[in-house]
Amino acid sequence: MNGRLALGKCASTFAVSLTAVLVLCVPSATAQNAGLQAKLAEVQAASAANKVALSHYNWQESVTTSIKGEVKKQQVFLVSIGPDGQQQKSEINAQPDQARGGPLKRKIVAKKKAEYKDYGEQIADLARQYTQPDPDRLQRAYAQGNIALQLGGGENTMTLIVKNYIKPNDSLTLVYDKPQKMIQSIRVASYLDDPADAVTIAAQMAKLPNGISHVTGTQIHGDSKQLTVVTQNSNYSPL
Repeated sequence: MNGRLALGKCASTFAVSLTAVLVLCVPSATAQNAGLQAKLAEVQAASAANKVALSHYNWQESVTTSIKGEVKKQQVFLVSIGPDGQQQKSEINAQPDQARGGPLKRKIVAKKKAEYKDYGEQIADLARQYTQPDPDRLQRAYAQGNIALQLGGGENTMTLIVKNYIKPNDSLTLVYDKPQKMIQSIRVASYLDDPADAVTIAAQMAKLPNGISHVTGTQIHGDSKQLTVVTQNSNYSPL
């Protein structure tokens, strides 16, 4: 009987202790979530404001395409943001391809160029989706528990790691400069249709003299074709 009483007391003590732990943990977790939501809201607001501000500008984008480390093409585009919020690009001083060899060789070369061009455009389009963070996508990722705050990095920066942002198992690492109220850099691990076709993206941001934040440059690499696209943005002009 005394053994049962002792066991009952132990169980009661354990239950009380467990309840106390839960009571202590819940407010802490709630406070942490509220803090993360506030930090995310700051990033969302900065991204949305900059996207609107940039819609009143056009700029030049230089694009260098390399395959296996060898430069294959260099282009310059005039870029603006259309009514749908997407970038519109027109090539400046496009140079015609110099066809060499017989008809069969020219056909093979043209087919290969078209293949790489299509692939390059796909990974570049994918990069644009990541380097222009969407406030709605970020909020959805937060609601699904797919955003974490990375510790360290100094008091002036905040690093958010977002999983499953656009595709399952992708990763977006966003570094935010708190004093400047701007996204400082973005790193991405993603893929095209197949996860085996990995695509990595690195983007760096800066501010124009009037305070508008913009992407200064990106480096995009597609593993399957060992194709790298490097972009540099400059000459921002109000419309």
